[in-house]
Formats: sequence, structure tokens, C-alpha cells
Amino acid sequence: MKQITKNWISLFSANFLGILNDNFMKFCIVYIGASWSWLNTSQLTTAVSAALVIPYLTFSPLSGKIAVKYAKHKIFRICKLLEFPIVAIAGVGFYCQNIWLTLVAVLLMGIQSCMYSPTKYGLIKEIGGEEGVNFGSGVFETMSFLAILTGTFLSSFLSDHYIVHIVVGLLFLFAFGGYFMCRLIKVEEHPESDYNGTTNPIKFLKQAFLFAKQFEGVNAGIFGESSFWMIAGILQMNLLIHCTQTLAQSNTTSGIVMTIAAIGIAIGCTVTGKLCNIFKRKTLILTGLIGMILCITSIIIFNPSIITCAILIFIIAFMGGCYEVPCLSLIQKANTGQKNGDMLAYMNLMTFIFVLLGTLLFFAVTHFTHENSIAVFIAIDAICFISLIFFAPQKIS
Repeated sequence: MKQITKNWISLFSANFLGILNDNFMKFCIVYIGASWSWLNTSQLTTAVSAALVIPYLTFSPLSGKIAVKYAKHKIFRICKLLEFPIVAIAGVGFYCQNIWLTLVAVLLMGIQSCMYSPTKYGLIKEIGGEEGVNFGSGVFETMSFLAILTGTFLSSFLSDHYIVHIVVGLLFLFAFGGYFMCRLIKVEEHPESDYNGTTNPIKFLKQAFLFAKQFEGVNAGIFGESSFWMIAGILQMNLLIHCTQTLAQSNTTSGIVMTIAAIGIAIGCTVTGKLCNIFKRKTLILTGLIGMILCITSIIIFNPSIITCAILIFIIAFMGGCYEVPCLSLIQKANTGQKNGDMLAYMNLMTFIFVLLGTLLFFAVTHFTHENSIAVFIAIDAICFISLIFFAPQKIS
């Protein structure tokens, strides 16, 4: 029991620090790098977001195969070690004020994150077993959004008080902390060394979809998880524009609003992780979607002031957590055996296809509406409504 607790703490902490570093780097580039480049805010946000997610479209099948064939905690450790040279490249980019060098670092960070993503999700089940999936998934997602919260707020605050040494120092500090924590994970695993799955993304996607159809709710859960991250990604990018341009707030204030959003999702994930044992997953999913639709529609119609907007964003985020956790538990609960790594890689691939589509949608809407944040909220509302139509007839418990 003591070792299990230690493993949980180490896994949650390592995941927290990894996502913190991703988001801290990403938003430091968006906030600080805007003055180095001819790209406007929405274009730079799109470029940074795309660089972080494109690797998942290519490397997800390979990362799933590695998660099955080798010990997950060792893969995690190796990938976290690779974070050091990546942040070194980013550091040079910040010192030289070279936007392209920092974008290369983000692209490499995306590859590194992709390669260990199925292993970290797989470790939830390895550490806690079947009975620990709901707890692990809820806390895991909570820590993920707390990391987004911290990275977003730190980057927005430091952009208004910019000292390059502090930014680069924090990048290395977070990398070191993540590597140290992942070394503390000790689990007994049984890798399938003779596993020989495909690494062709298109073939992998087809095979994974057909395999997932054998298990109730898995494809539905993957659609839900993917659409959630699509919504969250667009919302995160749009808040930059909405707060600074539509509501005429500072970078720090926009960072606070995005922090409030991350807090909302974190609390929503934690609460829903407990409610999954009481209510049906479908009930929680539909409740989350309806709550998001109502609050986003309120922003579209009334375009409230910063305080009311922040409250609505918190509720949207909370309902997002209510939507996301049962979708993730549908995937984790399925007894897919040695294919578990493939299913997690399939989830990653679908998630980041949706995230990339969301990034392109954000770019298109802001481009053709001259960065109108209300138009982006309308697009987010439409995605939520489509998801509601998808889940309403689903037979999931």
C-alpha cells in the first residue's frame, strides 16, 4: 500500500510537471514572442498549438507499440530525460529572440510528450488496478488542468514582468522535477515483447477503430475525450483574444481568467471522478454538455463584463470536467488486454486530430471575422451541440 501511494504521487507529480512545462513554454512564446514576429496573436497561437499537436498525428501508433513492448515506467523515464535538450533549444530561442527556434522546441516537446503519453495513461491501471481506474483518471486529469492553470498564469504574469533568465530557469526547473519524480515510480510490469502492431497512422487508425467496436462505449469514449480537448483547446486560445481585445484586459488578467478555467476543469474532474461510482456515465456526459451549451450561449448573447465572464468560464470548465472524466473512464475500464497500449495511442491520435482541427477552425474563424472572439464562442457552442446529438442515443452505462 505504501509503494502504491508513492507511485500515485510520483505519477501525478511527473505528469503535472510535464504538462506545466508544455504550457509554460507554449504561452511564454505566445505572450512574449509576439513582439519578435510579424505574426499576430491568433496566428502565433495557432502556430504554437499546431507545433505541439502535429507530432501526435504521426507518432501515436509508434508510442502505443512501445508502451506495449517495453516497461512503461522506463519509457517514461527516458522521455523525461530528453526534455533537457529540448528546453535548452527553447532557452537559446528566448535569449536570441528567435521565434522559429522556439517553435522548433515546441515541435520537439510535442514529439517527446507523444512518445510517453500512452505509457503515463497506462500506468494508471498498472498502479491502481481495475478498482483504481476511476480514482486515478479523476486525479490524473485534475493534476493535468492544475498544470495548465499554473503554466498559463506564470507565463501571462512573466510576460508583463519579463526577465529572460527567470523564464529559462523555470523551464529547466520543471524538466528536472518531472525527471526526478518519474524515477520514483516502481511497478511490476509484464511487457509483450513479441507484440508487432503497425506504426502506419492510417492503417493503425482503421484497425484500432474496428477493435474498439468490440467493447461497449470505447469508441464513444474516444469521441468524447477528443471533442472535449478540441473544445478546451479552442476555448483556451479564444480567451487570449476575448480578454485582451474584446474586454480590453491585460495579459495578466487574461492569464487569471484562463487560470479560473483550469481550476474549474480540475474541480469538475475531481468531483466527477467520485460521481462516476454513483451516477451513470451517460448522465454525467449529457449534464456536462448541456451545462457548457447554456453558459457559452449566455456569453454569446450578453457579452458580459470581465467578472461575469470569468464566472461563466468557470462553470463551462467545471461542466467540461463533468463531460470528460466519464469519457476517459469508458476507455480505461475496457478489458482490452495487451491492446491497452494501442487503445491509449488510438485515443491520443484521435484527440490530437480533433485538437488540430480545432486549431484550424480557430484560425479560420479569427481570420475571416478579424479576430472576433464571439464568433469563436459560436463555433465552440456548435461543437458542444454536435457532441450532445452524438451522445443522446448512445447506449452506455
